[in-house]
Amino acid sequence: MSWVALGQPAGRGSWVIQHGGRDFAVFLVGGRCYVTDARCPHNGGPLQEGWIRGGRELVCPWHWYRYDLESGACRTARRYRLGCYPVAERDGELYADLPEPEQPTSWSDRLRAHARGEDA
Repeated sequence: MSWVALGQPAGRGSWVIQHGGRDFAVFLVGGRCYVTDARCPHNGGPLQEGWIRGGRELVCPWHWYRYDLESGACRTARRYRLGCYPVAERDGELYADLPEPEQPTSWSDRLRAHARGEDA
């Protein structure tokens, strides 16, 4: 994990940042900042275009799946979970602790792992 600057809201309530080849959604709600995966785990809907209900419930704009912004728990279908990441303020700037980019695995490494009976 690494701390990544979230930038300035510039009057926005939600926006997207990129880190390590992935998109993350940023939400300002009632003076708090939340950072989640940018795509809905159900079917990939753009969560930054969703809406907030009850102070911390995020609703996906595509199929209305509802997620708790603090825990990532899906209130519509328990099998889905939204990635949520810690946010901290340092010297007046907001930062999120985001995962490092996954290192691509070569096909030869995948085949060797498969031959050994390991998950690649």
